[in-house]
Amino acid sequence: MKICVLIKQVASEDSSLVLNDDKLTFDSGSINFVSNEPDTYALEEALLLKENNNAEVTVCTFGSDSCRQVLKDALAKGADNGIFISNEGIDDSSPINIAKVITSCIKDQNFDLILSGLQSNDIGYSQIGLLIAEYLDTSHASLVMGTEILDNNNKVKVKLELENGWFQWSELSLPSSLTIQSGINTPRYATLKGIMSVKNKEVKEYSKDNISYTENNNYKVVERFLPQKSKETMTIDGSPDEIAEKMLDVLKNKLRLVQ
Repeated sequence: MKICVLIKQVASEDSSLVLNDDKLTFDSGSINFVSNEPDTYALEEALLLKENNNAEVTVCTFGSDSCRQVLKDALAKGADNGIFISNEGIDDSSPINIAKVITSCIKDQNFDLILSGLQSNDIGYSQIGLLIAEYLDTSHASLVMGTEILDNNNKVKVKLELENGWFQWSELSLPSSLTIQSGINTPRYATLKGIMSVKNKEVKEYSKDNISYTENNNYKVVERFLPQKSKETMTIDGSPDEIAEKMLDVLKNKLRLVQ
């Protein structure tokens, strides 16, 4: 069985986000880059499936050169090999473009399972796993809280999170693309032995020159900006009844705190 895990590099929650003058990109010097947390649960689930089903785990990332670090971290935890896709010269602002690029690089690998975190902590498209399933014509499930391989590696049984604390078990034919819900497991730490083994593991590299895909130009980021904090002070006067009526109006119609 062959499993591919999609891992993205994102800014840590304590990073200072400084916009460049183009209002589109951030100053990378002020950012502490880490692996996208939801993707770490997908990686751990893949490693557990590997241990129970004699599988091979490939980790794949798409981005700048700094993304190589998330591959190294995943390989140190137990992944067998990696795929690095450079975003240089590629429009990666659209989830469709991202999915098309990744699909182009992995379509000939014949993966049985493609796992990804439910969403990224920076942009949060929550679409990449679904789009890749569409382009590869595979089955797909989201909000996965459990996995089990069935029927001699022909099917996967998945536990899906529904609303109000309900869950549902479903069976999907392989190959399949699954988006993993955070909390499904406890991601492991890399061991010293794992860290030392990284240099012996293969990482395939792709760039614009050897990727074949049709770019989607219907999605464009015009400008990025940091949220502006603002406040408004309102003075309410009058009789007690008038003050109460005005306060109720503010709570109900402006702040929408009262039904």
